[in-house]
Amino acid sequence: MSIEAFAVTPNRRRIEAWLLGFVVVITVGGYACTELSMRGHVSTGFLGFGASVLLLALVAHIAVRLWAPRADPLILPIALLLTGLGLVLLHRLDITYAAKPYLRIDQAGSGQLMWTVIGLAVCVGVLLLLRDYRWLQRYLYVMMAAALVLLMAPAFFGADQFGAKRWITLGPLSMQPGEFVKIMIAVFFAGYLTVNRDALALTGRRVLGVRLPPGRQMGPIVTIWIISLLVLIFERDLGTSLIFFGLFVIMLYLATERTSWVVCGLLMAVVGAAVVGSMEPHVHGRVVAWLHPMDAFTAKGQQAGMSDQLAQALFSFGSGGITGTGLGQGHPELIGFAGNSDFILTSVGEELGLAGVMAVLLLYTLLAERGLRTGVVARDPFGKLLAVGLAGALLLQVFVVAGGVMGLIPLTGKALPFLAKGGSSMVANWLMIALLIRISDSAQRRREPQGARTPAPRR
Repeated sequence: MSIEAFAVTPNRRRIEAWLLGFVVVITVGGYACTELSMRGHVSTGFLGFGASVLLLALVAHIAVRLWAPRADPLILPIALLLTGLGLVLLHRLDITYAAKPYLRIDQAGSGQLMWTVIGLAVCVGVLLLLRDYRWLQRYLYVMMAAALVLLMAPAFFGADQFGAKRWITLGPLSMQPGEFVKIMIAVFFAGYLTVNRDALALTGRRVLGVRLPPGRQMGPIVTIWIISLLVLIFERDLGTSLIFFGLFVIMLYLATERTSWVVCGLLMAVVGAAVVGSMEPHVHGRVVAWLHPMDAFTAKGQQAGMSDQLAQALFSFGSGGITGTGLGQGHPELIGFAGNSDFILTSVGEELGLAGVMAVLLLYTLLAERGLRTGVVARDPFGKLLAVGLAGALLLQVFVVAGGVMGLIPLTGKALPFLAKGGSSMVANWLMIALLIRISDSAQRRREPQGARTPAPRR
């Protein structure tokens, strides 16, 4: 690479640099406020944390500048801001867990920072090595086969953790393959629908004003439906099942623009959820806890072993009010181990209030909107569907997690992207960011006149 690559960087990289500067200030400032609020002074680890965040932002920005100079300037700053906020919240929880050893909860902040470094390294590696995302189309069926193996592996080799089988344990390490499967499935769906979109969109009979898919073309959606049910039954992983099936229906509708696919998908989802929810004890228990969260405090609920996590989460949101109690002034530890997993959103609701929750949800929405916009400006069908699929997977995961902890739907146990503790989730989400950046850069290059394009860096 030559220094000349920096001289031809467009204005959007300067915008990204300014935004990343604000992200570093907000993240480091939040860390300092937490320390001052809970300890009364700033610890010696503050400088190391600040330097780490600054270095991560700098390395990521240079990588995008060198290998994706035309990419959307908002994708990287939003992802890093969400990651930084998650590190601050985990550090806040670690202080409480260290002060209350009887809770027997391991601290997660330093480990999450390490996984953030790994995730960003993966992001940089993808930008360096994957110069054309259309190369992924060559290995669609290999990728789908690998995705199915990873998806089914926890049922045979995984261990029960918190009532579900979604982890594969390898010595001291554990991995959630479902986090990577959603990306692999999005790639496969994008390639499959690019080839078969005409057959799926133009055939079928019209019944009551709705064009129903023909029996031959119903094969893929029935297969995906069966696989989703098998995941739900054998792994008791409601979140992965919802994301898997929902992603397919979304991408199918966008590729064909036929509402009949959505109708069929919704009907199949309702039927499957009703059957599994009434037969599988773990899923049924989550449905009961969702319908009657306060029963956990009654004698009957305690005898049945009902968890009080959802009830405590609702109390946290209620006590936070509009502006929250302030960082370090709440009691998210009352939710137990879930305080640094899918329930980390309750820490935001209690200590940053409704305003903080809305800000976080808006950040997710804006990140997904940039993914959708990338799909709109992309010229090739594969790039369009892949960008929309990745954005849809992000929104689905945020919905199933936020909806679960807020009592809108049963709890799923999935990690909130970028915020919650989880190495697999962090690496997979930064892989998704790398793909969006690559698609965005390629789409922008194809939109510009030949003479206005940025010269490629020398090798």
